[in-house]
Amino acid sequence: MLRESTPSFNTGTINSSLWSLEVILPNEVWKPSKGLYMHCHFKDSEVIEDSGKANGNTASRVRESAFYRTFADWLKNEAEEVTHAIPLGGNVFRDRWGTPDVIGKRESRRSDVIKAPTEIVAAEIKVDTMQLVTAFGQACAYRLFCHRSYLVIPQQANEDEIARLDALCEISGIALVTFDSDAPGTPAFKVLVRPRHHQPDLFYTNRYLALIERELFS
Repeated sequence: MLRESTPSFNTGTINSSLWSLEVILPNEVWKPSKGLYMHCHFKDSEVIEDSGKANGNTASRVRESAFYRTFADWLKNEAEEVTHAIPLGGNVFRDRWGTPDVIGKRESRRSDVIKAPTEIVAAEIKVDTMQLVTAFGQACAYRLFCHRSYLVIPQQANEDEIARLDALCEISGIALVTFDSDAPGTPAFKVLVRPRHHQPDLFYTNRYLALIERELFS
């Protein structure tokens, strides 16, 4: 449409200007799927269209961000993996490697006799069962700067895909958690694979945490 409306535009210029719109204008443009750009005004809709329906019908599902706070609370109060956790998501880290949906820290308490170093925990949450491989890749990327990484996926996903992710997470040391993506109030998080401690690259840890230092450490 751009080529037709403005023939003077060079095709290469159009392509090179469009491919990174969500990176250049993170507060105005987001990219929910490959080849699709939307204004950020629509990002927080209560429900989003399920583009994974092969039969062409559409269905609504609860937005992904509805589970961020719930998982952050679960990570602290039930799993007891962190002493503080916050919802994140979006493009806070301004990096093509992505921003975790939830990030937390684990610190020693004043009552602890032996004090342990601060650890960072990150989580990738997906409600779209068509994006599980992408989600696994993101959880792997978070190991660059965190000590433990979580992959959180719907229990409604295909059993074979869950089994494959179970094996991959076991090999890579990433935690695997399932939840009911239809029930944001009672998601019933269930741990299938526990995370293994990993020593991240502290250069990237400090680089990213500097962007959220006030929220996570104050």
